Amino acid sequence: MTEGFRSGFAALVGRPNVGKSTLLNALVGQKVSIVTPRPQTTRHRILGIVNLPDAQIAFVDTPGLHNHAARALNRAMNRTAATALEDADLVVLVVEALKWTSEDELALARIVKSGRPAMAAVNKIDRVRPRERLLPYVAQLAGRHEFLAIVPVAALKDDNVEDLKQTIAKQLPAAPAMFLDGEVTDRGLEFRVAELIREKLTLELNQEVPYGIAVEVENMTEQDGQLAVDAAIWVDREGQKPIVIGARGERLKRVGRSARLVLNEMLGRRLHLNLWVKVRENWADNARALKALGLE
Repeated sequence: MTEGFRSGFAALVGRPNVGKSTLLNALVGQKVSIVTPRPQTTRHRILGIVNLPDAQIAFVDTPGLHNHAARALNRAMNRTAATALEDADLVVLVVEALKWTSEDELALARIVKSGRPAMAAVNKIDRVRPRERLLPYVAQLAGRHEFLAIVPVAALKDDNVEDLKQTIAKQLPAAPAMFLDGEVTDRGLEFRVAELIREKLTLELNQEVPYGIAVEVENMTEQDGQLAVDAAIWVDREGQKPIVIGARGERLKRVGRSARLVLNEMLGRRLHLNLWVKVRENWADNARALKALGLE
């Protein structure tokens, strides 16, 4: 082990829609977690690995902790976030500049209960004018918990993200690197393809089919020098199927085209994508379905 090298897991925890996934992508320097304006887009524990000269940080993006977990899917997401928090060497509470809600309070209470060392990242500071308005907010935040540090950032603008990385690295335990140099995430290709399709679907559908959608890659093969992917889009009611497909199949074609372009760039090669819409009644309330879809 290199003298003075630090390594560990840093969990990004917070309420839905504070920008945890955008922050993870900014920290890693590439897209490893999908991002949409919809709360609770992140459903899984997603790892993003950052290598520094004297440290390796394994960032863990987690679903937003939320109060109203009525469906089995929401309860599974809360459990995923809580487990990631328990396993972390350091927890980073991500909050939105000038805002504090009951769900922020819930996230902080989980951190306190875990007993894990914690720092805070105050995101979306680019929206604060003048910047001095941050000072009383940061002072209030410091009074809520004994954070090791509070770092203001703007993930979308990559503002102060490097400082956050360095601050986190200093708080990690002295340990050798856990992952090989060049590894960016622990998630395989099928997972990343399915997530990118779900991102494009969520952006396209907006409010029409809120949470009843999941994507599963059913087959991935080499065909004539192309990667051919068959993916199922699962909806939880029959009435949602025509909404996802759209008039004359146009909506599904748009989603497929948009996902394919991003995947071509990500993989550096051409990809052939077949999308099918299937119905699995009330899958978001079905523990067996959640397990089959890798959500439990």
